[in-house]
Amino acid sequence: MSKPRIVKDYDKLDDQVKEQIKLVYPAGFEQHLISYTNKDGERKLALPFETNDVYYLVRMSIQKAQDIITFDDDYDDDGVLKAEIKESYQDKYDDLDYLELNSNEDNDFDQEDEEDNQDDDDDDDTDD
Repeated sequence: MSKPRIVKDYDKLDDQVKEQIKLVYPAGFEQHLISYTNKDGERKLALPFETNDVYYLVRMSIQKAQDIITFDDDYDDDGVLKAEIKESYQDKYDDLDYLELNSNEDNDFDQEDEEDNQDDDDDDDTDD
């Protein structure tokens, strides 16, 4: 069974969801926007975000994506989530497995698995 798709404006999201989205997209939103067709047949842009129960399409324009990052104090002048904020959110949401569903080139959700695999590979090394 597929997850329900919820289309919602960023400003109307709960603060916890916004914080999780920031963890998923620590280098900004603009480059991760996707297009979709709304119920009226119009092409729109949105930021995808998946939880265990819901697939969000966070509705925003390119300009809105840029403005959110520019005016959000959690991001530095280069548009990157500040290290202390990122660490705080990582600690806060460490138990949420679904964040890994949102792995992308800007976050490190899949690095832990890669490191585990590298460690396993190192164990297999033998001298013949």
